[in-house]
Amino acid sequence: MNKFISEAFKVEHDFWKYLAGSIVVFVAALIGQFPLLGAVIIKVISDGGDVESINETSMYSILDSNVFLLLALLSFAIGFIGLWIAVKYIHKQKMTAIATSRPKLDWNRIWFAFFFWGIISSGLVLIDYFYLAPEGYIYNFEMQRFIVLAIIAIALVPIQTSLEEYLFRGYLMQGFGAATTDKFFPFAFLISLITIPMFIILNIKYSIGYLQNSLLLTADIVIGVILFQIIKKTNGFESKSFNSLRNVCQRNWTPLLITSAIFGLLHIANPEIDKLGYSLLVYYIGTGLFLGIMTLMDEGTELALGFHAANNLFTALLVTSDWTAFQTHSILKDIAEPKLEFIDMVFPVFIMFPIILFIFSKVYKWNNWKEKLFGKIQEPPAEDYKVIGD
Repeated sequence: MNKFISEAFKVEHDFWKYLAGSIVVFVAALIGQFPLLGAVIIKVISDGGDVESINETSMYSILDSNVFLLLALLSFAIGFIGLWIAVKYIHKQKMTAIATSRPKLDWNRIWFAFFFWGIISSGLVLIDYFYLAPEGYIYNFEMQRFIVLAIIAIALVPIQTSLEEYLFRGYLMQGFGAATTDKFFPFAFLISLITIPMFIILNIKYSIGYLQNSLLLTADIVIGVILFQIIKKTNGFESKSFNSLRNVCQRNWTPLLITSAIFGLLHIANPEIDKLGYSLLVYYIGTGLFLGIMTLMDEGTELALGFHAANNLFTALLVTSDWTAFQTHSILKDIAEPKLEFIDMVFPVFIMFPIILFIFSKVYKWNNWKEKLFGKIQEPPAEDYKVIGD
């Protein structure tokens, strides 16, 4: 069994608590957005504009990019506090335990991944700027604004990326891992596989509103309860087929796939999706898989923490554009017409990421890939893991 996922069994790990904890994080992050929304509304009113004209796209251009970045990243800092509250008070767990199976964070791993990817990613941008497509960039450097950007980015971008790693590769990876041992997990898993894509497709194709989404969710819950009772009354949960399905789902790959899909789909609101299309979700979900595999193989999130922080921080400082989530006073500005080619998805997800995993596996001597990625998840005997708080 993967040591990292097994950390969940040391604490209170009923899945409803992970749902409650996720709500706490969401509410905290939502509260953290109030300063940004307030600043945008005040600016629009002071400029004589119409508050009702504000939309998600226009928000990026209403405030100075440094101010916008500061206020946008603030919500992640508040969200991190929400996660700390959930972990400490709902699960009676330490934050270290959702980040690593080691006694404490291995900062050498974090710094190694940070500088490794920071150097490579920056190098790729500079090669593109100087040799491959110099016409696609302009020199955007302004000393004063860049210094302010650097202070904001260095202080807050690692908090943003750390929240995402602690939440997806840590908290939810362990939570869904523990949930797979529940007798009825395969039923919930199958229902989710059907309904979540349905919600996404309907929202993309028809842009349905809050009321329609609420009705669909209610109908989904009602249908789910009815199906559950039918299967239960016909002893379907005791059948050989369901037991076989339970055995398939009760594996490390299940929380890996679920958290990667959620991580990728939450980027659906990014402005890059509007410009490049929904095919870009392949990259986001692929990135989630890459970071998740890294976490399971290394039995901790340290490498993912360093990689993700470098990816966002170096990007924020080095290059920006008018159509990305991070619009900053960076050194360079990408002015090329945005387009998503097949190679743009294939290269990072299917070539670059596997190479990086191979390099990390050699540096940290990973072994037993099959067991760590596909091994069975089993709740240890009570005498092995006494739940904290019992």
